Amino acid sequence: MKDFADSVSFLGQWGRFQQVVFFLLCVSLVPNGFGTFILVFLTDVPRHHCVVPGFNLTEDWNTTIIPIKVVNGKQEQSRCSRYRLDVVRNLSAQGFIPGRDVNLTELEQEGCVDGWSYSKDIFQSTLVSEFDLVCSDEWKQPFTATVYFIGVLFGSFFSGQLSDRFGRKPVLFATMAVQTFFSFIQVFSTSWTMFTILLFFNGLGQMSNFVAALVLGAEILTRNVRVLYSSLGSCLGFAIGYMILPLAAYFLRDWKSLMLASSLPGLLYLPLWTFIPESPRWLLSQGKVEEAEAIVRKAAKWNKVKVPNIIFQDYSGDEKNAQPKEKANVLDLLRKSSIRTTTLIFCFVFFCSTTGYYGLSLNTAQLHANPYISCFISAAVEVPAYISSWLILHYLPRRPSIISSLLLGAMPLYLILLVPQSLPNLCIALEMFGKYAFTTTFSLMFTYMTELYPTVLRNTATGTCTTVSRVGSSIAPFVIKLNTYILYLPYIILSTLAVVAAIAAYFLPESFGKPLPETMTQMHKRERFKCPCTGKETTIRLEHLESPL
Repeated sequence: MKDFADSVSFLGQWGRFQQVVFFLLCVSLVPNGFGTFILVFLTDVPRHHCVVPGFNLTEDWNTTIIPIKVVNGKQEQSRCSRYRLDVVRNLSAQGFIPGRDVNLTELEQEGCVDGWSYSKDIFQSTLVSEFDLVCSDEWKQPFTATVYFIGVLFGSFFSGQLSDRFGRKPVLFATMAVQTFFSFIQVFSTSWTMFTILLFFNGLGQMSNFVAALVLGAEILTRNVRVLYSSLGSCLGFAIGYMILPLAAYFLRDWKSLMLASSLPGLLYLPLWTFIPESPRWLLSQGKVEEAEAIVRKAAKWNKVKVPNIIFQDYSGDEKNAQPKEKANVLDLLRKSSIRTTTLIFCFVFFCSTTGYYGLSLNTAQLHANPYISCFISAAVEVPAYISSWLILHYLPRRPSIISSLLLGAMPLYLILLVPQSLPNLCIALEMFGKYAFTTTFSLMFTYMTELYPTVLRNTATGTCTTVSRVGSSIAPFVIKLNTYILYLPYIILSTLAVVAAIAAYFLPESFGKPLPETMTQMHKRERFKCPCTGKETTIRLEHLESPL
């Protein structure tokens, strides 16, 4: 069967049609970068302490009624307790001076029964200050992000199958609508429970449209432009949204205004339906030859090139005589041993790299005293990472590139353990280098994934692998929260996962320089490799299966 890229080669790679599709799909991904990390600001924990009702206490007791605790070697006011108010009132009324007449360590303490007072130095309000997600309810703060990523997990899984069944374009716009609608409704949340339920549905659409747009672009565009879009264009669209986020958060310092800002731009994408076509590859896989040819002929008009009488020779004539379409579902990822092995390994590697990427991204508020600067640094680091991934995909094999980037991500996180706390800027630099490496890996994985699987299975495989990877993003908030128990434990976990993933990636197939497979019989099997220990070939079947068609 003639390769799709060869069949449409008369269009050229970078005509007006490809430029419009490339640009519009990249623009459609800007809200994803904004919305994915908006929780960095929504769930940030402002400085807080127990509210002290306005009683006539002396100045000394007013300043000491909140106990002082040592946290990470620094003294700060207790966030969850105060000295018993009735006792302090009596001592104050009798003229006792704290620290001189009264030993404060012997005074009984109580919880924040009157609520909390939150600092407004950085934020006017966050979800934490709005719904008091502190002290006994502190677990709700990381769990909020976990609920969001669970929504992303389910959205990735079902959108992949829906996209393979109903088409890339309808799922792309449906998930964009879901994302916009629920982001807007969240503004009116009256409780944390209501907000998290709506956040789950927001997550269903948030990254699902990223996956749909990624696959749609990878299937419409060809050769070098496809690699450019998959590795650089789509990711830069995401990064631009990510970099806009701290700027918007700086001017909109209450959580409701920031949520509203994340939802309204979605309305601007409705007119894109007219300009973004369905994937001709998908239409051909479904036997819809006339629709696929109509799109290609329209593209030829835009590019002002001559169209051959028969575009897809293997499907010429009446559709009744067309090659039967190949049915596929998620079970096909597990039926054949070669596909099953590739899928399981790929899911594990993707899980580890996703955990590292989101763990370091969600930790940005802790990097610098100013969270806006922290978030922008973390977002800006992604730009060189995506450029690096584009260059890697253009010139280097996929498997060794992913192994190297995973090891590069692990190395600086291990080195952080050796840096004294008196050098915080060095820690930031090492963490950002790790973020750069994990982002590079994350970008490579998406492109690698679209190259491994055939058209009939591509979006299902992409959705399934992305779903498994979202388990990593779901646990990432709690991994980062472990620093309250052991300061460097999150870095140890993330770096160790990266090393194990690098070892597993050694057993993945290579797709560099090979055309996208159209059917499952064309899917690449792993090539033979030599054991690094013995130099002998393994006994596992690792040959590359050429298409018999």
